[in-house]
Amino acid sequence: MLGRIVEVADDNRYLSLHRGFMVVLATDGEREQLGKVPLDDIAAVIGNAYGLSYSNNLLVALAERGAPFVLCAANHNAVGMLLPIDGNYHQAKRFDAQLGAKRPLQKRLWAQLVRSKLLAQASVLETFDSPSAALTRLASKVRSGDAENLEAQGARYYWPLLFGAAFKRDQGAAGLNSLLNYGYTVFRAAMARAVVSAGLHPTLGLHHSNEGNPMRLVDDLIEPFRPRVDLCVRRLLDSGCDEVVPESKRALVQALYEDVATVTGVSPVTVCMQRLAQSLVQIYLGERAELELPSMQSVAERSAAAG
Repeated sequence: MLGRIVEVADDNRYLSLHRGFMVVLATDGEREQLGKVPLDDIAAVIGNAYGLSYSNNLLVALAERGAPFVLCAANHNAVGMLLPIDGNYHQAKRFDAQLGAKRPLQKRLWAQLVRSKLLAQASVLETFDSPSAALTRLASKVRSGDAENLEAQGARYYWPLLFGAAFKRDQGAAGLNSLLNYGYTVFRAAMARAVVSAGLHPTLGLHHSNEGNPMRLVDDLIEPFRPRVDLCVRRLLDSGCDEVVPESKRALVQALYEDVATVTGVSPVTVCMQRLAQSLVQIYLGERAELELPSMQSVAERSAAAG
């Protein structure tokens, strides 16, 4: 089962646990029950509303199932995330391997992630008939640790072509930036679950080094998947939707479940995230050399291209 991303976006709601369900109640009037979701079906819960409260028993039950609880600010950006401290029965062994990883290995793995992200961005531009050769060339030049910061060079080329010359990526801005914030928050929650489920510590990153960021590994591994959010947001813009509304939220969550091609077959994005995290574990344990990275091209897009 892939699990559901459950967002609570209406104000003045109370979330509680009852007989294996997460129950949503209104906090005004007679505390009417508004809905319930089986806990075992939940991949993550996103709290994105004012006046939201919840029981400790519910948070414990979600953590026991490895389902993150994500707290969002008014700009739809994640500002906090509750994760289990025990996500895998091999966790201690894997933490030790993660802590013992040498810097040259970490730099080599980061280069793989940057290369994959740049190629994914090139694929997004190709989808909209925009020139992508510069990103492909940059991807071919990425070396260990991305010392030349080709990731940032690619971003300066990519954003204006995708969203127009006036666009600036600003997490605090409204409109298009809020759409990106929301999509990245959804994907970050799914990647956090994959990391914890693999028995890895989310703070022990490969490249991201902000001392105040407890999700550094999550933010490393999510990079090749970010262009999938960008693609969805561009399609929403082309359809006339440029703000965070129920329609755009559904589209961004659905992007997590789109089937994509990988070297091991066809899998939804969420499964690709799990495989990427597991491949990192195998590298740390000396069982493989390369990360298992997704293709940007969806199954439907690949079939259309072949036809």
